[in-house]
Amino acid sequence: MPEPLPADVLLDLDRQHVWHPYGPMPGRQEPLVVASASGVRLRLAAPAEGRTELVDGMSSWWSAIHGYRHPVLDEAAHAQLDRMSHVMFGGLTHEPAVRLAARLVEITPEPLQHVFLADSGSVSVEVALKMCLQYWRSLGRPGKRRLLTWRGGYHGDTWQPMSVCDPDGGMHHLWSGVLQEQVFADAPPPGFDAEPSAAYTAHLRGLIARHAHELAAVVVEPVVQGAGGMAFHSPAYLRVLREACDEHDVLLVLDEIATGFGRTGRLFAAGHAGIAPDVMCVGKALTGGYVSLAAALCTSRVAEGISRGEVPVLAHGPTFMGNPFAAAVANASLDVLLAQDWATEVKRIEAGLRDGLAPAAALPGVRDVRVLGAIGVVQLDHPVDIDAATRAAVRAGVWLRPFRDLIYTMPPYVTGDEDVARVCEAIRAAAAAG
Repeated sequence: MPEPLPADVLLDLDRQHVWHPYGPMPGRQEPLVVASASGVRLRLAAPAEGRTELVDGMSSWWSAIHGYRHPVLDEAAHAQLDRMSHVMFGGLTHEPAVRLAARLVEITPEPLQHVFLADSGSVSVEVALKMCLQYWRSLGRPGKRRLLTWRGGYHGDTWQPMSVCDPDGGMHHLWSGVLQEQVFADAPPPGFDAEPSAAYTAHLRGLIARHAHELAAVVVEPVVQGAGGMAFHSPAYLRVLREACDEHDVLLVLDEIATGFGRTGRLFAAGHAGIAPDVMCVGKALTGGYVSLAAALCTSRVAEGISRGEVPVLAHGPTFMGNPFAAAVANASLDVLLAQDWATEVKRIEAGLRDGLAPAAALPGVRDVRVLGAIGVVQLDHPVDIDAATRAAVRAGVWLRPFRDLIYTMPPYVTGDEDVARVCEAIRAAAAAG
């Protein structure tokens, strides 16, 4: 390996050439240079706010549920590299992908029997929506080509998923008038434990009934709306959607990319409602944060419908589909997750977040504090000063990534009680500064 570049040289090259997510080019904020990571800690190449090590409160955008350098995942990665890192999936197959597909079918709701492996979460949503649209075309009903969702959602940055992100408050409003116009319900009333609203239930049922003739599918994030605003809603509304979709012959897609693999306290958030979708998307934590991989799972009804059509194939085939390296790591991540009492660990983190974030409710400018599973959110009554809030968190020894009016955490499940308390202290500091 080449000698590591000094941090100042790296930052200069970064400033000249690297376009960071959701940022301008050149960037306006200087990123921190991470030299290595292990457990729940990021080690910096140069001190920031007096810190050379930070507790990761974000699980690297909600994916590194086992932390970094986990020995089981490391060994799986090395062992697979010794066999093959990649082989095309068209006309070929291999054990890591087959084992992973079978495992996903085993742990997801029973009707989901078929697995399409994709590169990323956004691509898995793209595939899921394409499945739904092609299903109705194959059945001779091409007029069912619109999608219904509720406001406040986020499903990715590729084309079709952008059309079902919030059209006004979301980051993709730039594309209104260009993207296909979908059907939007009001955002679900807030509160995981809130009594379901009869008026909102009627609103959902009415919209689905009125547009059923043109709806291919309803697509939502179950229980937690992630990047759209970190809002929690009652699982009862998922049951309403399932019943209304069944009644009016509309498919139901659940985007579990952020909520899957235990984050909300259930293995999948659909479990809170006791329902099964027609199509489910998973990603992020699928490989424990080691490498990009996602999947769209569907029922036999959907797969067989597509296969009976004029074009009897799903015309989608990413070059790195079913990548054996990623699949092997995903299998190891599932082994680690399911071999432990992950639910107790998530409950432990939930209790620590409730205790540690409760005092934030008394801070000036704080509108709401909410916790569900291993998710803790402090919502301000104004946009966060991201630079000031980030620096305050770093001074407290924690990496956070605030956005809009939110300062939040989704820590790895291996985060110990002392580090959970430190994350909460950093969120309070960030809220006070931001």
